[in-house]
Amino acid sequence: MEVSRRTAYHRPKDDPKPIATPESDAPMIRLSAFADEISQDPREQIDVLTRHGIRNIEFRAIHGTNVLDLADARHEAFRDMLRDAGFGLSAIGSPIGKIKIDEPFEPHLDRFARALDLAEFYDCPRIRVFSFYLPPEKPRDASRDEVMTRMAELARRALARGTTLMLENEKGIYGESADHVHDVLATVASPALRHAFDPANYVEVGQPIEEAWTLLKPFVAHLHVKDYSARERRCVPAGEGDGLFPRLLADAAASGYDGFAVLEPHLVVAEQSFGFTGPERFADAADALKRVLNDQSISFA
Repeated sequence: MEVSRRTAYHRPKDDPKPIATPESDAPMIRLSAFADEISQDPREQIDVLTRHGIRNIEFRAIHGTNVLDLADARHEAFRDMLRDAGFGLSAIGSPIGKIKIDEPFEPHLDRFARALDLAEFYDCPRIRVFSFYLPPEKPRDASRDEVMTRMAELARRALARGTTLMLENEKGIYGESADHVHDVLATVASPALRHAFDPANYVEVGQPIEEAWTLLKPFVAHLHVKDYSARERRCVPAGEGDGLFPRLLADAAASGYDGFAVLEPHLVVAEQSFGFTGPERFADAADALKRVLNDQSISFA
C-alpha cells in the first residue's frame, strides 16, 4: 500500500484492528512522547513507553529517518507495530515550516502533502508545524506578509483534509515570541491552526511564561513537556526549570484542557532539529511529569 498524494490511504471499513484512538468523551490530559528521544528503534520506543504507562507517540522519526522521508514499507510495518501494542499517535511530528522564509514554497507544499497523507494513514488528524526561519539581517516584520500567506495556505489545505495543525513556537522562526505566535493564529484565523505551547522554547528566548500563557491559552490545543533552566542554560525535567509546569498544567486542567501533554525532554542533546534523552533519562522525564500531575491532583491517561 503506497502512501502518497496519488494513492492516499483509506482504512477499509472492515479493517479489524485500527490504531488506538485516545480521544474520550470527558476532558483529559493524555500522555505522549517524542519517542525518537528514547531510541531510533521503534520496538525500543514502544517497549520503553509501555513501561512508563504511555500509549501515544508524537511521530517524528524511526530508523534514523524523519517521518516524512520514510519509505512506505517502513510506515506499513510501524503502523502494524502500533496496532499490535495498542498505541496511538498524538501528532505527526513534521518539520513543516522549518525552512527559510525565502526558500521556494512549492517543494515544501509537496512535503506537506505527504504529511497530510500520513495523518490519514495513521488515523491521526494532527500535524506539528512551524512558522518559517527568518533572515537574521532583516527586521522580523519584513517577512510577515509572506509568513501569513504561507501559513494560511497550509491551514486551508489542512482544513480541507480534516486535519489540525499544531503551530509550535521556536527560536529563530517568526513565531518565536508569544506576540508573534498570536499574530499568526489571529491573522490566519482558521480552526485548522492551533498552538502547540512549548514552555522551554519560550524561556530560552526570554519570553515570560505567564504572559505567553495568558495571551495564547484560547489557542492552545497541544502541550510540549520540555522545561528549561535559564540559569543553567539547559533543558531539565518538568517542574525543575522556569517553564512553570505545575501552574500551567493546573490551569489547563481547571479550564477543561482536552489534549496531549507530549514529553520532549531534550535532557542529553538539544539541537535545532534534534533532541535526545535516552531510555534511562527518559525515566527521569516521565517520572517528573507524573509527579507534577499527581501533586496538582490532575487526572491523566
